Amino acid sequence: MSDNENENEAVDDQAMADEWAEALAAQTSDGIDNAALDAQPADLQDFSEFDDDAPITQADKKRLEGILDIPVTISMEVGRSKINIRNLLQLNQGSVVELDRVAGEPLDVLVNGTLIAHGEVVVVNDKFGIRLTDVISQTERIKKLR
Repeated sequence: MSDNENENEAVDDQAMADEWAEALAAQTSDGIDNAALDAQPADLQDFSEFDDDAPITQADKKRLEGILDIPVTISMEVGRSKINIRNLLQLNQGSVVELDRVAGEPLDVLVNGTLIAHGEVVVVNDKFGIRLTDVISQTERIKKLR
C-alpha cells in the first residue's frame, strides 16, 4: 500500500470514529440520566425447596391465570460469533461467518433471551420448525433468573 492510500484509510477510519462518537453523544444526550434511574435489584423468593413434581394448588392456578396470556418472544439460536465493526461492514451477499457451534450440535431455544431448551431443526409442510430434544427443568430456569 502506498503512503497516500494509508493516509486515505486513516482519514476514513477517523471519519468513521467521529460518526460513532456523534451517535453515542446523541444517544446519551436524549435527556435520560442512567445514573439517576437508581435501579435496585428485585428481592427474589427462594424456590430451592420446591419440587418439580409438586402438584399445583388451586390458589397457584389463580395466580398463574394472570400471566398465561402475556406474549413472549421465542427464538432459536444456531450459533454466535464476535466480529469487529470493520469486518461487519465488509459483509455482503455470499459472505460466510463462522459460528461457535459444530455442525449437528443442537440449537438453543430462547424465550425472551433466556435459554429454556435445546432442539433440532425439522421441516413440516415446507416450513421450518424445531423438535425439542432437551428441556431445562422449571427449577433450573428459575435458578437462572437470579
